[in-house]
Amino acid sequence: MTDPEVVILNTGIANTASVIAAFERLGCRVLLTDDADTARNAELLVLPGVGNFSSGMDALLETGLDQVIRERVEHNRPLLGICLGLQLLCTSSEESPGVHGLGVMDASVTRFPAGVRTPQHGWNAVGDGYAYYSNTYRIESIPAGWDGIYSTHGGEFVACLSRGSILACQFHPELSGSWGESLLRKWIRTSVEVSSC
Repeated sequence: MTDPEVVILNTGIANTASVIAAFERLGCRVLLTDDADTARNAELLVLPGVGNFSSGMDALLETGLDQVIRERVEHNRPLLGICLGLQLLCTSSEESPGVHGLGVMDASVTRFPAGVRTPQHGWNAVGDGYAYYSNTYRIESIPAGWDGIYSTHGGEFVACLSRGSILACQFHPELSGSWGESLLRKWIRTSVEVSSC
């Protein structure tokens, strides 16, 4: 596998610098875009996100990227969602009542219970490793049709979800050291293999 190109969506609400740096460390060519046609034709597409659910959906709707993402999930084309990028794939969020998410997975995003420290800011166990989180909202259970892994913070919550070449993480793999780097490398390898079938 030589120099795959990773297209990162520029939604205006994400700190993309760390995501770009992570993929460049893996030897990828990286393109930052908010153009729907460029995103539609991308071999590997990343939906990063930091911030508000409503603002995230507004950014996707304004650029037509909402439909691009729905099409990619429907056709199992490589997509990586990070933090808010995972939450936007859901139907709704308590953070923004009345705002519809992309709805590509049957799940709603809820706030951590009262009395639980929020945001969860720092490292937490995910399967056989540790990942870096910064979140106040989460998905409580793995939706039908998806594989997933849990973390624990005031009870179990979804750490990441996967299906084929689609991976969505509540944590930030780009900030999760060597474990996060190995996860990104595996996603790239799996995605390229799926795309070549």
